[in-house]
Amino acid sequence: MATYDFDKLTERRGTGSLKWDALAERYGNANLLPLWVADMDFETPPFIVDALKERMEHPVFGYTTIPEDYWTTIGQWIEHHHGWKVRPEWLTYIPGIVKGIGMAINVFVKEDEKVIIQPPVYHPFRLVPFGNNREVVYNPLRQTSDGLYEMDFDNLEQVADEKCRMLILSNPHNPGGVVWDRETLVRLADFCYRKNIVVISDEIHCDMTLWGNKHIPFATVSPEAEACSITFGAPSKTFNIAGIVSSYAIVPNDNLRTRFYNWMGANELNWPTLFATIATQAAFQKGEQWRQEMLHYVEENILFVERFCNEHIPQVRPIRPQASFLVWLDCRSLGLSQRELVSLFVDKAGLALNDGAIFGREGEGFMRLNVGCPQSILREALERLEKAVNQ
Repeated sequence: MATYDFDKLTERRGTGSLKWDALAERYGNANLLPLWVADMDFETPPFIVDALKERMEHPVFGYTTIPEDYWTTIGQWIEHHHGWKVRPEWLTYIPGIVKGIGMAINVFVKEDEKVIIQPPVYHPFRLVPFGNNREVVYNPLRQTSDGLYEMDFDNLEQVADEKCRMLILSNPHNPGGVVWDRETLVRLADFCYRKNIVVISDEIHCDMTLWGNKHIPFATVSPEAEACSITFGAPSKTFNIAGIVSSYAIVPNDNLRTRFYNWMGANELNWPTLFATIATQAAFQKGEQWRQEMLHYVEENILFVERFCNEHIPQVRPIRPQASFLVWLDCRSLGLSQRELVSLFVDKAGLALNDGAIFGREGEGFMRLNVGCPQSILREALERLEKAVNQ
């Protein structure tokens, strides 16, 4: 019997929620049903809320130390779930994964050097290098017959010249939902190590694998991977605490770690906020049952989307993700331009999803759907979409 209620509707309007309160600014209509930005509409687990409330009872919020067991808690979670024994000295706090990517670019990539990304992919992978005046090199993924993606290593060999100094890896992949297999990661590590390319592995969705899929940390697949990797992680997606910035970096290689961590330390970017440590420890010490029940609910939501589209909107094909609550919708059978496709969802169906084109031109014809919500909301959204398609 389930302990937690994921069917519960929680009013988020008026709370400063980006997902709900920025609709007028982002989409031009405050009344849309939002299924876009990657946080969930499930209540943050009560054991995290209780831990924060307990600390709030003390009336002083001054400078704080890092709890003695903070890094131990993170390390034990990673080892238990992913089989990776992370040394405490490999770990540091970072003030968000996108910010971490920006910091790593400034440390390891000169202004005349380049960053490789693999579209369709999380759009800050492109925007952050551009914003820091670095050239972006594209190594597009190839879509397989089941709708998932694979890496194109022949193309990677062609596009990666001597100026390429970094590759940003989405592991598991966002928006495609791929849990990369060991063979792929080993091959990527061999290539990047040989080319002296640092791999930033964004593993924020690693604790949300579905249907028995197993996440493999990039740094663990070979000595070469360990030598050229910087891994970013956080409990924020899994436990719905994105507003509490609680990210961390893992760098096994001494030289990379010294360069990166010294730079962050000099700029005081490596010290966690008071509530980040409290929320992280509560999540990783008490969160396993909640995590399992949440993932089961997400799986049921994905199956619901698949059934509904198959029966009522066959022109929309959901690609079943191997991880996370984000579903990549293949809408190409509708025969619409990308502008028409976005208008169908926003103007006709009254829905706010992520436009597939923001993930790269390879995302044209697609929309990204967030199913981390009560199924009643999902049902309403799909019924709206069905009506709009039929009209």
